[in-house]
Amino acid sequence: MPLMLQIFAACLLGGLLSMLAASLVLFGLSKKWLPYAVSFSTGALLATSMLHLIPEALASGLTPDEAFPFLLAGVLGFFALEKFAIWRHAHQHGKGCIGDAHTIGHVHRDAGPLGILIGDGFHNFTDGLLIAAAFLTDPAVGWATTLAVIAHEIPQEAGDFAILLAAGWHRARALYWNAVSSLASVLGGLMGYFALEQAQHWVPYTIMIAAASFLYIAIADLLPRLRGEWHGIAWHGVLLAAGIAVSVL
Repeated sequence: MPLMLQIFAACLLGGLLSMLAASLVLFGLSKKWLPYAVSFSTGALLATSMLHLIPEALASGLTPDEAFPFLLAGVLGFFALEKFAIWRHAHQHGKGCIGDAHTIGHVHRDAGPLGILIGDGFHNFTDGLLIAAAFLTDPAVGWATTLAVIAHEIPQEAGDFAILLAAGWHRARALYWNAVSSLASVLGGLMGYFALEQAQHWVPYTIMIAAASFLYIAIADLLPRLRGEWHGIAWHGVLLAAGIAVSVL
């Protein structure tokens, strides 16, 4: 399959699967499974960044003296973007309430539904750019990156649904606008492909930005959530390991 079609399929599949999983959690499956999804996501993000993306960037010609300052700048950059509500990932930090609609909606209600959708759309657009860079490096790395994106989007999309429902939106309306927001990843993927194909020397740097994004999400958002989770701790460990194993395979 041509590389551009792989990128398009990966971005579209990522958006659809994360939306489907999140809607099943909110509309059917028990929300008690969301903390376990976070454990899997954490393992997938950490493994993809440290075992795929960073080694691939170094193998592509970056020296450690070039790569790691760029990684540091990327982590700090994502912190700054999230601080000023330009790029958004975290949904709540309440103890033991991952996936709880009331708590999530209370913590981020001030952003408003439009702010939630704009922030999520920008986040999805960024994911698409990073997926494109990963595919341009190696299709295997591209699919591993897509898996990590899907894994971390599931709890995020569930949180977005919860916020919109708490704001009084009907389920169909919340589902529709979250789907529109998710399609921003396809736009990001296609734009990333055409831009980076003409500037291959920027691909390793973009890969380091992807690694910074995954590390920031895992360390700043997901791991703090899991720190307060004691129920089913053995399952959390198993799913954390499963996220790592699936990314390595």
